[in-house]
Amino acid sequence: MTPPLTDQELIARCRAGDADAWEHLLQSYERLVFSIPLSYGLSRDEAADITQLTFTALIQALDNLSADSRLGPWLATVARRHSWRALAYQRRHSTADLATIDAAALVDRDSDAPLERWELVEWLHSGLSRLDERCRTLLIVLYFEGHEPSYAEVAASLGIPVGSIGPTRARCLEQLRRTLRDLS
Repeated sequence: MTPPLTDQELIARCRAGDADAWEHLLQSYERLVFSIPLSYGLSRDEAADITQLTFTALIQALDNLSADSRLGPWLATVARRHSWRALAYQRRHSTADLATIDAAALVDRDSDAPLERWELVEWLHSGLSRLDERCRTLLIVLYFEGHEPSYAEVAASLGIPVGSIGPTRARCLEQLRRTLRDLS
């Protein structure tokens, strides 16, 4: 029985186009890479996509890996970063759905359903009024001021660091979502 290949041997053989080395590499690390997105709560389909992206990144970076590279930690880091991006994408889109709660209905004064529009506005106003001042102000500035301000403009007007706007926005939208769910 031959001893298992080291990471350096795998890298060298994969660079040379050895299909058996690629198969060995996949068998050795596929479960590790696949488990990372699952540990972040992503679905099996998303984990499969991230696994594919991670190994694609390896193929693209293979010639640039240093001689002492360790594949496990390298692949795990890439898989974590792809998982974080997937989670951030999900958060942006789920919070964007809340942030755009029938925005057209809120501004469509010619709507055939003024009572429903009024109820929606009241429901949203009630939810916003139950938030703390910081969250309420941030959400109003971001979503209800009539134009879409840049984070730099928001930071300047509220006196907060630009880097804290995104995470604070996500927390505030989650609070609003819970509050609106309780009001329903």
